[in-house]
Amino acid sequence: MTHWLAVAVTVVVVAVGAFAVTAWVAGGDEDDPPPTTAVPEPLARLRIIFPEGFTVAEMADRVAAVRQIAITKRGVTPRLTRAGYLRAVETARAPARFRKDMTRDSMEGFLFPALYEFTQRTTARELVADQLRAFRQRFRTVDLSYARSKNLTPYDVLIIASMIEKETAVPRERRLVSAVIYNRLRNRMALGIDATVRYGLDIPGTESLTKQALRSNSPFNTRLRAGLPPTPIANPGLASIRAAANPARAVDYLYYVRKPKSKAHHFTASETDFLRKVCEYGYACD
Repeated sequence: MTHWLAVAVTVVVVAVGAFAVTAWVAGGDEDDPPPTTAVPEPLARLRIIFPEGFTVAEMADRVAAVRQIAITKRGVTPRLTRAGYLRAVETARAPARFRKDMTRDSMEGFLFPALYEFTQRTTARELVADQLRAFRQRFRTVDLSYARSKNLTPYDVLIIASMIEKETAVPRERRLVSAVIYNRLRNRMALGIDATVRYGLDIPGTESLTKQALRSNSPFNTRLRAGLPPTPIANPGLASIRAAANPARAVDYLYYVRKPKSKAHHFTASETDFLRKVCEYGYACD
């Protein structure tokens, strides 16, 4: 899915760092010359939007793009850079409650997508810290009781949320896709979510998945490997996290396929029906 710099998202604005204003008061005799003081650089109010479903790499690319816009359009040069953002992510730590369930040291999933305000003095470490703070605040509002009843950890929920974010474009389908994932996990079926294959092999959505890619030994190949991928495959928004914790109930769906010329999916519990729809929609026929 292509994301433009002018993406409109419903987010809470997060201010990064402080917009401080400095001043001095001259004292002494009236005839004394004013002290020589360097005039501080005015602080520009800048904004960056990280849409739901962006990966860490895509967020770093967005930092670079917004930095260039600030230079060319606003005449200010932010301290934020793509490389600096990636270094800050690499040195950051996941929230403590998740660490015991993580098999890889990955920050994917924890960088909350939102609109953030910053200045040219804001550092990458400050921006990443604010993303983590926003994530912790939002995740605390999620009811995990149902997921726990299915022996899923908070990190499992985050991984599921990232797949929901990548697989859905219609909001009402989030809980349905979540139900498919829960049902397939319960039945010990491979999830078969191609978005995980793309993530593991770094294949953009604009390219078709080859048979070789679908047969790859990547740990993110959920066509061949049962269970969840080892890490989230994106940074999900709150709606997808909530859907991951609370899937649609009393739903026996095991399959879904996108309808032609539509963002919506056809859901079914029948493999026969699924394969028929795949053929009918023109994707593949045996």
